[in-house]
Amino acid sequence: MSTAVILAGGNSRRMGRDKMALDFGGSSLLRSAVARFSRFFDTVLVSVASPGAYGGEGFTTVPDIIPGRGPLSGLHAALTYTRDGGVFLSAGDLPFASPAAAVKLTELCGSHEICVVDGTLGKREPLFGFYKKTLLNKTSRALLDGRHSMSEFLDSSDTLYAPPALLGELWDEKMLTNINSPDDYIKLTKSPFTASP
Repeated sequence: MSTAVILAGGNSRRMGRDKMALDFGGSSLLRSAVARFSRFFDTVLVSVASPGAYGGEGFTTVPDIIPGRGPLSGLHAALTYTRDGGVFLSAGDLPFASPAAAVKLTELCGSHEICVVDGTLGKREPLFGFYKKTLLNKTSRALLDGRHSMSEFLDSSDTLYAPPALLGELWDEKMLTNINSPDDYIKLTKSPFTASP
């Protein structure tokens, strides 16, 4: 069994509106991500900041248990919820995130606790990687201690940073392109976009 978690709990400050609802290929960013990962993973969860978010869209949502601490809160809730040996975490604003590459990173993890992609120029992406269930207590301690940096969490864990060569033909630089601002979205769609006030 395998579980993917789409992180959708951010507040989209720079975008000025809910990023997950933006159109991407005739669907929303969130719905597109769930559809892609559902073809490769047995279970796809949507990590949300609070209960009820996206609840009417048919997704299986997992609200933060310790809220307000960013992606690490989402990881903690997902590890608490899953019965699998771990979860693959993917940010919802990575429109080109490849579920096939996600499966490969999961396989590469081996005896390590975490396996994340290490792109060109040392661009490590903590929000595109596999995290083992055994990290649950560590996420709890970090959150309760006020330590919620994902980069620090990676560096303090047994993490495999997988370079493009390990992904072979599955590697694509676009995979780590995220959508944070209206300008990012314009580049993505090549169409006008105005953030709401």
